Amino acid sequence: MSVVFIGTSEFAAAVLERMAGDETHRPALVLTRPDRPRGRGRRLSAPPVAERAKTLGIPLEQPASVNDPQAIELIARAGCSTVVVCSYGELIKEPLLSAHEVLNVHPSLLPRWRGAAPVERALMAGDEQTGISIMRLTAGLDSGPVCLAAAEPIRPDDTYGSLAERLQRLGGELILRALHEAPPFVEQPQDGVTYAEKIAPADRLLDPARPAIELERVVRALHPHIGARVALADGTLLGVHRAALDPDAPEADPGGEGNAGAPHTAGAPGLGAREGRLLLRCSPGVLELLVVQPPGGRPMEGSAYLRGHGLPGRR
Repeated sequence: MSVVFIGTSEFAAAVLERMAGDETHRPALVLTRPDRPRGRGRRLSAPPVAERAKTLGIPLEQPASVNDPQAIELIARAGCSTVVVCSYGELIKEPLLSAHEVLNVHPSLLPRWRGAAPVERALMAGDEQTGISIMRLTAGLDSGPVCLAAAEPIRPDDTYGSLAERLQRLGGELILRALHEAPPFVEQPQDGVTYAEKIAPADRLLDPARPAIELERVVRALHPHIGARVALADGTLLGVHRAALDPDAPEADPGGEGNAGAPHTAGAPGLGAREGRLLLRCSPGVLELLVVQPPGGRPMEGSAYLRGHGLPGRR
């Protein structure tokens, strides 16, 4: 059975590598998004799937869209009977959906978390588990029938990076099982549908008006690929890479530097310091900012930030 693989992200690249090691279902062709500018220098960079396909020696094409006639012709010429899609970043449309069996490796237990950011949303919501679903793509958003699914527990300290690594391995195993065994498809239930919207700038902002327990999950859900942020008094944004709940903190103000009972004096609402620790007072709870990144700077421990920059907003 000839397979064409369509994907873009590092998650998809890991699944592609697993498939490439299977003699029967090694993809005959890989399609991914075009190279695009990335980073501060806006240097043109290839998607992770493109880099992995080159390393694996698999023929690669980067059309503007897989729904374009030229891309559909490329797939047809590959002689494939099945198209595998994983984290591509664009909806697959007709006539491609009808021309081939299109299987999707989706990182959630459908129908929960259909959409663009299922791993991040599961972490943000405090779910106890997520998983992988192998589904047949249809015109609806991740609403097609499922042939295989497997759960993966979410650990209390999981970040996107640690959870995605396990889900990648599980996704590679399940898609190969689906291709080898051709299990029957079952329609998704109507109950329990939730949508994982794409991560927007507002999702990255740690709002101290929210509970600390929610913001701690946001930090983990966005690390290391996107990153959470705190707004400073001057309008700049302080990146937050790691954070932890302060289990002993009262739900009152974290106080001033070096004095647990001192009044809050930071210029940015919610930010304070105590005993060399950078703290974010929330409603309720307190979040310690363990690793932060100042604008234009490098990641550093919160204590080092305080020594070098002082309490944000204070002169």
